[in-house]
Amino acid sequence: MSTTTYGTQIDCTPAAPAKAARLLTVMLRANSVWRALRNRLASNRLYDLDDSQLDDIGLTRNDVAKALHDSSALEDPSLLLTNAARQRARTRFSRVARR
Repeated sequence: MSTTTYGTQIDCTPAAPAKAARLLTVMLRANSVWRALRNRLASNRLYDLDDSQLDDIGLTRNDVAKALHDSSALEDPSLLLTNAARQRARTRFSRVARR
C-alpha cells in the first residue's frame, strides 16, 4: 500500500465567483457612499430651515451643525441627527416628578 494511492484531493473553486464577490463588494460600498452623500445633502438642506421648523422636528441649529461637523465626508450625518432628535424627545416631554 503506498501513500500516493490515498492522496488528498483539493477542490479548486473557479475564479469567476471570486470576481463576482469582489464586484458585489464594490457595488455595495459604492451604494453606501452614494447613500451617505445623499443624506449629507439632505442634512445640509436642514440648515436652511428656521428655528421653529427645526424645533418641530426635534432639532436645533446646533444639532445640525454638530452632525455635519462630526461626520466625515463619506459618513452619514443623519444617524447623528436621529439620535439627537430622539434624545431631545425623551427629555423634552418628560413629566416633572411630584413631591
